[in-house]
Amino acid sequence: MFIEPSVYGVKRGWIEVICGSMFSGKTEELIRRLKRARIANLKVEIFKPALDNRYHILNVVSHDDNSIISQPVEHTQNILLLSQDVNVVGIDEAQFFDDGICGVCETLALNGIRVIVAGLDMDYTGKPFGSMPQLLAIADYITKLHAICVHCGNIANFSYRKTKQNAQVVLGETDIYEPRCRVCYEKGDNI
Repeated sequence: MFIEPSVYGVKRGWIEVICGSMFSGKTEELIRRLKRARIANLKVEIFKPALDNRYHILNVVSHDDNSIISQPVEHTQNILLLSQDVNVVGIDEAQFFDDGICGVCETLALNGIRVIVAGLDMDYTGKPFGSMPQLLAIADYITKLHAICVHCGNIANFSYRKTKQNAQVVLGETDIYEPRCRVCYEKGDNI
């Protein structure tokens, strides 16, 4: 699907962004692409924000328990330090990283590295989340995934928070969030 661009034998990097709502399969798709790169004998490094320890401290884990070993990092600059001599860098939950994430991805791509980033494009209020809008703007390839609305079965773009917590970042699963279509999201608790 993705062919490494090259000009006169010079290796070129690029940025792929996988986005969507919660439960849309973003992490599953990230893991799938990274495992395929490993099968091709490419050197792969995977990073996730240190604050995301919902399933495992080290592994990136999808909602259906597919996993891949990763490096939890506090700051995006650590990604550059830990990405020496690699072909592919995977980054999960990009919306939780600091504003430096775009510059890090650009630097990696300019150094000939394929960068695959996954993250929520919107927060629970339906607003753009973290640096995801900027990542989408600089991406060479974008994949927007959709969940299924738990109320009507239509395509779900929104992550509806079922609790009254107001902080933008509240880690949780189906106990706190559910995927909803635009109409069911707007209905809020009146469903």
